[in-house]
Amino acid sequence: MENRHCRQMLEEIASEVRETAHLIGRARLSDAVMEAMAQVPREAFVSPDLRREAYANYPLPIDHGQTISQPYMVALMTDLLEPRPQHRVLEVGTGCGYQSAVLSLLVERVVSLEVIKALATSARARLARLGYGNVEVIHADGGGGWPELAPYDGIIVTAAPTEIPPALIEQLADDGRLVIPVGGQYSTQQLLRVTKGGDGTVKVDTLLPVRFVPLTGDA
Repeated sequence: MENRHCRQMLEEIASEVRETAHLIGRARLSDAVMEAMAQVPREAFVSPDLRREAYANYPLPIDHGQTISQPYMVALMTDLLEPRPQHRVLEVGTGCGYQSAVLSLLVERVVSLEVIKALATSARARLARLGYGNVEVIHADGGGGWPELAPYDGIIVTAAPTEIPPALIEQLADDGRLVIPVGGQYSTQQLLRVTKGGDGTVKVDTLLPVRFVPLTGDA
């Protein structure tokens, strides 16, 4: 069942990318990203009662009022990072670990921060059980990043702060990319791509309106 639904998910991602090409600056995602989306068993990251919907192209609820992001958004944000096999990526907002798993197939190491301890614990166990050994899940407030392992070639944020946390830009490597939704919970949020030049200059591109759960402090 999953193979058929996964194929449909990939087709819907490709279709939505084409529809939003004028906003995101690309008409298709890289073959590597689409292959990673095909390989990760999305049904393993949702509760049993939602597994029939696992490959639907919309967000689904997980524990503690959080969500697993829409497949299109996971694929797009991953592609915007332009991941390479030698890259080290910081993820802010582990959630159930699905985005971490996709990234793990594309880069050397993923450091993922989750502010909710129970989610960090369950995601860590799930990722280990599924064999994603190059992901390190840390219970921490992601707004401050994780300076111990900086700089990062890419940083991806899966919850929306009201502004870009300065610490994340500081921890971005030269020529690195930060992909982040920014905006209030009840106002329009925008997906941003921040590129840090080799001379330290920062360029911010506003791509498209999105809806994410808010980035919260430690709890």
